[in-house]
Amino acid sequence: MANLDQELQALMWETRQRTLDQMAAADFRVATKSSFNDLVTTVDKNNERYLTSKLRALQPAAQIISEEGFGDAVTDPAGPLFIVDPIDGTLNFVKQRDDFAIMLAYYVDGQPKLGYIMDVMAGKLYHGGPEVGVWCNDDRLPEPANRNLRDSLVDVSASLLGAGYPGLREVVAQASSLRLYGSAGIEIVRVLKGQLGLYLSNLMPWDLAAGRALAEGLGLAVKSIDAPQVDVLSSNLVLVATKQVAAEVAALVN
Repeated sequence: MANLDQELQALMWETRQRTLDQMAAADFRVATKSSFNDLVTTVDKNNERYLTSKLRALQPAAQIISEEGFGDAVTDPAGPLFIVDPIDGTLNFVKQRDDFAIMLAYYVDGQPKLGYIMDVMAGKLYHGGPEVGVWCNDDRLPEPANRNLRDSLVDVSASLLGAGYPGLREVVAQASSLRLYGSAGIEIVRVLKGQLGLYLSNLMPWDLAAGRALAEGLGLAVKSIDAPQVDVLSSNLVLVATKQVAAEVAALVN
């Protein structure tokens, strides 16, 4: 797996450079998907085409799940599986040119093996997994302190708070304060670094897969709120948190 890890790291750096080149040339178009604030760009699609083509050459037998439709119609996660998010935080990408990520994960038989979150503008690649540890570029990350809710900043989806999901407002009330960043990858990175004690949102497979591999590699909790367990093939209402915060949140929302 070490060789695969090195090849995937190189692929992430290549995709970052391609993204920066398109940004510098202003060579992209923006369209809407489900609503005016659900955006997709030609950079998303170009990145996904590039990543899926490279992954198919790297492991022809592997299935690929990807956000913009260039992957496979996966119904069974058995065997090797890549999960791709070509631009995570597209609204941030379009509006701010910051706080967006490229994400890639490698799973085997539905279990996380390797995860990659590229903070594009910061030039930082968070990589690793449960079997190899977690790194930021060449620096190994320590396991975050197991803080409780009172001592933690938290990030809870604005849409969930607005919908009044049971217990979530109490979660925020008991935390140090609320923060929102608009990109699952960037938000999960902040949990990995101990800057947040909790990230909770409704996440699609490409939103969560890489972050789950990294979080589990650092001993953090990754748990579904609305299902018995996280399903790699479906949307999940899921938290990534310290174990102490995860236990407190579970008591408040259940």
